[in-house]
Amino acid sequence: MTKFLFTKIIFLFCLILTVQTHAENVVIKWNQEILNAIEATRTPPTVASRNLAIVHTAMYNAWSAYDKKAISTRFGSFLKRPAVEFTTANKSKAISFAAFRTLLDLFPTQSASFTSLIISLGYNPGDTIMDTTTPEGIGNVEAEDLLLLRHEDGSNQLANEPNTIDGPYSDYTGYVCLNTSTNLVDPSRWQPFTPSGIFLNPHWGLVLPFALKSGNEFRAKGPALYPSREYSKQAKEVLELSAGLNNKRKSIALYWSDGPGTVTPPGHWNLIAQFVSSRDHNSLNSDVKLFFALNNGLMDACIAAWDSKRAFDSVRPISALRFLYNGVLIKAWGGPGQGTQTILGQNWLPYLPSPSFPDLVSGHSAFSASAAEILKLFTRSDFFGDSATVLAGSSFVEPGYAPTRDVKLFWETFSDAANEAGISRRFGGIHFKDGDHQGRKLGKKVGKAAFRLA
Repeated sequence: MTKFLFTKIIFLFCLILTVQTHAENVVIKWNQEILNAIEATRTPPTVASRNLAIVHTAMYNAWSAYDKKAISTRFGSFLKRPAVEFTTANKSKAISFAAFRTLLDLFPTQSASFTSLIISLGYNPGDTIMDTTTPEGIGNVEAEDLLLLRHEDGSNQLANEPNTIDGPYSDYTGYVCLNTSTNLVDPSRWQPFTPSGIFLNPHWGLVLPFALKSGNEFRAKGPALYPSREYSKQAKEVLELSAGLNNKRKSIALYWSDGPGTVTPPGHWNLIAQFVSSRDHNSLNSDVKLFFALNNGLMDACIAAWDSKRAFDSVRPISALRFLYNGVLIKAWGGPGQGTQTILGQNWLPYLPSPSFPDLVSGHSAFSASAAEILKLFTRSDFFGDSATVLAGSSFVEPGYAPTRDVKLFWETFSDAANEAGISRRFGGIHFKDGDHQGRKLGKKVGKAAFRLA
């Protein structure tokens, strides 16, 4: 079983149900196209959340020209068409051109796939008309205007910010890591794991948000610092979770991992939204609004989470535990296929690979809490009612070994799913309790703010 295959199987099943019971509209088709591009290009969660928000905002803006009440985030009601033109055909065409144009800009290497989809929908990919009396013109204009804004939004997509150190999306703020991969100068601060290790997108808290006043509007309280009692207490909890890993906890860590080469956590919650769309038999109008709110909330959650990551630059468990338990015999997960062993503290390993950015707050916790809040508010219910099965031996950490049997995960509510996503990172050994819980709190605030504005 290859890495993350079990996740794909579960959601493929959900999508098969969608096809059988509820015809996909263009919002769902283009949403899946974005997720395919994220996976194919190994896009990180920061950029993925922004790209999802851009495409779905362009789609919403184009659709708004054919809706009585909705207004474009860029043009207000200026492009509004006569009510006689408020047809599904016009909406679908405007949405599709907006999606196509933004995707070409954001994922240029995937242009063949985007072109194939727009042709399959019956549209001409070469139609670059800017006539706003036509749906294709509205889609093209909305896409172009939004991209002009987003090219200067602080993400550094074009690598044109002063003091840019590398290529697209790279840092321009001068972040320098205090610790090195071999020297933990400050046990409260983040440590890279290789000599060339870098903090992924340390500038991301400066990206222009959707609903927030700025990335620091809901900045977290902050982590426990060494040598406080709370610092040691939270490190001990990580160690106890490591020693107590079982089939269920491993499966939770694996299911929600969403690491490099997957749809990432924002994409995972888009797949959940696809399930909700099918479950509730959503119309095109409902889906364009749902995915607009969801993805702007996910983008803002990422901006806010990365603001806290940069502000506190907090240590990951792998560094803290190896420091605290150096030379001490501990009970912990002993490595792939080894179960719980007695090992030296300096050799401790988390179950999941530690991402290349600081601990607090957990991105998974913030993303998931924001998404769950928006789905709850949009559907007017916290009910989710979905499940997934992690197949025996499907672990990319312990292939063929873990879990030792199929494990079924079930979520009664969106909140249950979000909380499980948060604690999954603690089961994986890559976040402290504060990083998880403060991330959940931040994400919920962001979700409420994004839904109010959307």
